[in-house]
Amino acid sequence: MSEAPSEKSERRHYQVKRAMFAVCLILLAAALSALGTWQVERLAWKRDLIARVDQRVHAAPVPAPARADWDKVNATDDEYRRVTATGMLANDKETLVYASTALGPGYWVMVPLTLADGTSILVNRGFVPTDRRDPATRREGQPSDAVEITGLMRMTEPKGSLLQSNDVTADRWYSRDVAAIAEKRGASAVAPYFIDADATANPGGLPVGGLTIIAFPNNHLLYAITWYGLAAMVLALLVFILRSEIERGRRE
Repeated sequence: MSEAPSEKSERRHYQVKRAMFAVCLILLAAALSALGTWQVERLAWKRDLIARVDQRVHAAPVPAPARADWDKVNATDDEYRRVTATGMLANDKETLVYASTALGPGYWVMVPLTLADGTSILVNRGFVPTDRRDPATRREGQPSDAVEITGLMRMTEPKGSLLQSNDVTADRWYSRDVAAIAEKRGASAVAPYFIDADATANPGGLPVGGLTIIAFPNNHLLYAITWYGLAAMVLALLVFILRSEIERGRRE
């Protein structure tokens, strides 16, 4: 007995819906696979980044980029490079930036280092606890002679931290914003980067340098496995639906 027109219409409608659903599953699986592949690429990039930074951190220090090379400085090529610079610390232009470290809460002590050519590099001399924020409590740690600073090149941190913005007017700082700090302190010809001083002890023990944390979360392999796993689940559902349809067709 032939099917009634209404039954044929319903059957056609059902088949179209099933086909559209299958197409959606295929597109979803493709999208999830693409995300997995992207995470694999990110994994390779992150491993390369970690290797490059590790090499820089343990390399012999080189002279900090001079003014002629400032426009070439960038995070990809220079972040965490070990550098050295010699000059006079402008202790009267000290800036305190809020910090939370392994030694507890306190401040980074940011001071311009004036070089022989008249340019300056902002130096993070290290950490001081809250009760030693007043420079008068650590005068022995403010040398008046020329000093050599060795440390890691860092890129400027404009505007503020993730949670709080710098309040330039009130002189409250939550990030090492080189341009803003230089302008606030009236320092000119300041390099667009700063130096995190190493652990070389300062007179009197403060500030404490060498507290730079170098950590790059690397969960890309887990993310890739997750995306590929979801894609496999979607494809498994698609196979189940197709088999069900084939069995249904045989029974009819």
